[in-house]
Amino acid sequence: MIQGRTALRTALIAYQTARLCVSSGCRLPQRSVCCTVHRLTFQSFCSVRLAVLSDIHANLHALQAALRIAEQADVEAIYCLGDIVGYNADPGPCVDLVREHCTHVVQGNHDRAVATGTGMEQLPQDAQRAATYHRSVLSADQLAFLRTLPLVDTVGPCTLVHASPDAPDAWKHLSAYQDIRKQFEHFDTPFCFMGHTHIPAVIADALGVFEVRAGHRYLINVGSVGQPRDHTPKGSLVLFDTEALIHRCVRFSYDVDAAAARIEAEQLPERLAYRLREGQ
Repeated sequence: MIQGRTALRTALIAYQTARLCVSSGCRLPQRSVCCTVHRLTFQSFCSVRLAVLSDIHANLHALQAALRIAEQADVEAIYCLGDIVGYNADPGPCVDLVREHCTHVVQGNHDRAVATGTGMEQLPQDAQRAATYHRSVLSADQLAFLRTLPLVDTVGPCTLVHASPDAPDAWKHLSAYQDIRKQFEHFDTPFCFMGHTHIPAVIADALGVFEVRAGHRYLINVGSVGQPRDHTPKGSLVLFDTEALIHRCVRFSYDVDAAAARIEAEQLPERLAYRLREGQ
């Protein structure tokens, strides 16, 4: 259903772009700068209802629950901000579901470590064990998908990045106010969606703005689907309307015990199961 709506919207944008080019006297090829501007001009005025996910971390039970929420919300597109793999026990099914349902996906540090081995030594010991296991069970095609994901993507009014727009492959955990403020210099869109910290947050380009509204730009951390770290086991995702500027952080329950049991069944570190149950 989501893919059908996305295809329809893409066709509409192409049609309106062609009309705009003709009315303006443009006769350049469709891949030209002029037609690209026309396409973006029309696309920027299209309202899109989004679900934005991040840090699934091979938690199949949580991902399935998140996708059900997205479907019930009748979203037009689902974006994934990376770290599809790492920590939990079902990397293959999670990669397949993301490929099936998400229209835009960026790479996280666990995705890169699992797919290429790069940065493996920077992960905690438990995460290294999980990443090594994931490398052994993912297919060559699944690993290639993770390896070739972009670090940053721009879709209409949205910038997508896993950790930070200023240095997307440095995998920063942004916490200091000055570091956060500097991020606004490194993306041009109204909204930058990110994950990595596993803690949802909304940060505006001005002090005293605590919710999304017109006239400001925003960093929006969507939290973690599969390994929340704000002392609740509930997963997190964001539902967002780019025109109505409706932002909703959804905290959802799923079968945590079943996900933890999968960790134990695959003989991954027991602490990973404990972290799921405790939201750490």
